[in-house]
Amino acid sequence: MAKLSIIVPYYNEQVTLADCVQRVVGTELPVEREVILVDDGSSDKGGEVAAQLQAELGAELIKTVRHERNCGKGRALRSGFAEATGDYVVVQDADLEYDPADLPRLLKPMLDGRADVVYGSRFLGGEEKRVLFYWHCVGNNLLTWLSNMCTNLNMTDMETGYKLFRREVLEGLRLKSDGFGIEPEITAKVAKGRWRIYEVGISYSGRTYAEGKKITAWDGLKALGTIIRFRLFD
Repeated sequence: MAKLSIIVPYYNEQVTLADCVQRVVGTELPVEREVILVDDGSSDKGGEVAAQLQAELGAELIKTVRHERNCGKGRALRSGFAEATGDYVVVQDADLEYDPADLPRLLKPMLDGRADVVYGSRFLGGEEKRVLFYWHCVGNNLLTWLSNMCTNLNMTDMETGYKLFRREVLEGLRLKSDGFGIEPEITAKVAKGRWRIYEVGISYSGRTYAEGKKITAWDGLKALGTIIRFRLFD
């Protein structure tokens, strides 16, 4: 049976980490799975939660990776990708803005043999989402539009945290970004590889900053620079 590697990067997410992993493990999937928890230098008890989950669920199912200092989401993903052994690899944020119940929906185009990469779109419609920040939505749409101009893709949600890949796709990307610039970098390099890309609608339960949301307008500006960099120079 094919295997899915589920990469869960986290930074100070002790409140949601256990619930996230339990939902990931409890979601019915038509493939085997492994869950790779990447602690990006957390200062809370997230590392202890991860160790307890590994002890309870078994080291074959739960792998743990730790950075001694906070390096950024991109570095955390790269560390997780390096540990993945599955035929397919997906990113699952630990904060539960993305619902693990949507994983079967992401897998379907790939298991049907139609896709090499699948993005979960928050903007395709048809699924529930929490109503939050207007300017975040504008920023996401602007970055997606600029990315589409540079990649000649017609995506609706380049910045989505839900990205699923065939293993051979990831092995050929040679990713470099450490922070949130990993999202446009992945899209730029997938586009250059001419892989078959699908989007599927997903639910979305965004967080407020009081609830722990970390991405800022500065991250958006850096993402813009990343889009230009990988269009012109890489």
